[in-house]
Amino acid sequence: MIPTTLDRYLLKRTLTPMGAVLMSTMVAFLMERLMRSFQLLSQTTDGFRYLTELLVNLVPHYVGLTLPGGFFIGLFVVVNALNKSSEIDAILASGISLGRFATPFVGLGVVLMMFSVLLFGFIQPYSRYAYHAVLFAAEKAGWNGDVRPKALLSTGPLFLTADRADANGRHLERVFIRKIEPDGREDVLTAISAVVRKDPRDQSVTLDLHDGRQVSTTPDAQIYVADFTRFSFDVPLSLSGKLFRVRGDDVSELTLIELAQHGFGKAPPALPRQILLAEFYARSSRALILPLLPLLAVPFGLSAKRAGSGSAMATGGVLLFLFETSMILGQAMASGARLPAALTVGLPAAAFATICIATWVASRKRPGENPVSWVTERIAALFAAIARALGARRAVA
Repeated sequence: MIPTTLDRYLLKRTLTPMGAVLMSTMVAFLMERLMRSFQLLSQTTDGFRYLTELLVNLVPHYVGLTLPGGFFIGLFVVVNALNKSSEIDAILASGISLGRFATPFVGLGVVLMMFSVLLFGFIQPYSRYAYHAVLFAAEKAGWNGDVRPKALLSTGPLFLTADRADANGRHLERVFIRKIEPDGREDVLTAISAVVRKDPRDQSVTLDLHDGRQVSTTPDAQIYVADFTRFSFDVPLSLSGKLFRVRGDDVSELTLIELAQHGFGKAPPALPRQILLAEFYARSSRALILPLLPLLAVPFGLSAKRAGSGSAMATGGVLLFLFETSMILGQAMASGARLPAALTVGLPAAAFATICIATWVASRKRPGENPVSWVTERIAALFAAIARALGARRAVA
């Protein structure tokens, strides 16, 4: 079917709020993950490169996480705005049915579903593996001998920080070092300045401290204090020891095809079969619900004029939250209790699909009236009655 002017208009109005929600939510998630990674990435001078790789590999995960919510909010905002401006009344009065009005939204949902199958089924598994590989490399990279100002460096039994450092990380000022020996002895050293000398073979560095103090605590709790004008000791560098594991040890790193082959195949899989099936059903459900979201968002947007946009939006958000939570809980139950994945994951997905279809069917008879509007109107009436009763009681008092 060739898109009409109305279809293009509705899609254009939808893409703007949907894109805004996706971008803002994804940036918030990435910043939260960035803050959690700072301590690890500060241990190596390649931290910026690792950070960039981590963020790039996290983008597919967060796109898939925010896509249903962004799509629903975009649809709700558009339908609610058209409803408040009475544009929907004019569209329906021109002879266009509610089903034809929702057709471009469902078509957009089908496109997003195909994109989600590609994203959940093939892009995310490889990006998750790449993310874990980069994280492993960052953890194993450790300290390479360079110091950044006010960075907290930890290499083995040594903890080091400096208030100032030159561009090369070799000349330090106001240094603090805490070192724990294998026999339990603890040394705390402070120095006005220090020089970091790197071994030509990149096996160790020598810390040359100037004008400082050493406080040593022995295993039997005896404390010794000594001032020094120069103190030097060697620190081994952290080197990557072994290669990262192969892809597939984690169920999230398997593609949809691999999940189906292992989950439905006759040969015994390496991972528990119900865990594989739960992952397969959860990914498929997250993609398949996208064409059904317009059946929920359009009635909610129409009912917002009567029941209020806040209650309708909150109800839709709660339903989406319950759906995502049920997917996670269903996977956990299939993994921990070894319950059938078709029951723990498939049943909640079928229930959500039933709610979408039932809401749409109820709204087609009388647009703007659906179970949500009925419930919210009754709740609003109840609160209004309570408010009137309290007001009357205060007036009597």
